[in-house]
Amino acid sequence: MDTQVQRKSIKTTLATLVVAGSAATAPALAHHSFALYNMEQTLTFTGVVTRVNPDANHLQIFFAPMNDERRNVERDGDGKPVIWAVEMTGSAQAAADGISVGTFPPGTVFSVSMHPLRSGEKAGARANPGAIYKCPDKKPPAAGKHCDSVDGHVTIGGGQLPLAPPSK
Repeated sequence: MDTQVQRKSIKTTLATLVVAGSAATAPALAHHSFALYNMEQTLTFTGVVTRVNPDANHLQIFFAPMNDERRNVERDGDGKPVIWAVEMTGSAQAAADGISVGTFPPGTVFSVSMHPLRSGEKAGARANPGAIYKCPDKKPPAAGKHCDSVDGHVTIGGGQLPLAPPSK
């Protein structure tokens, strides 16, 4: 094979690899798009964990937001707790950060900030950076406050809650 044909063959092979590699990474990039979330809006909640979904791709904490008095959870027209979900990193990374089924059992009171879904569904992506604050057992925050204001709270992750007035 002459040198010119070899160069053309190498260029064709490299171009094919670049196109194939781009096609293979497109789903991964689309998966990690934040287009579903309103990144211009940040909601801060203090709520009670109802369950944790330790999915490998994105751990989710489902919770019932507490009312402004911090004495009960918000309820819908039928008297059932309103449930929100906050999506985190994958379960392995979340566990390394201290967020797992074991560290957030049902009944845990915590505060978190998130970017809500654009669709209006009651879910969002954890604000990054954004610490999560766990209240001590049986010690919810005072009316209108979050867990970061409670003596003995546990801080998980970096960052802080926004300085804006409490959202929920």
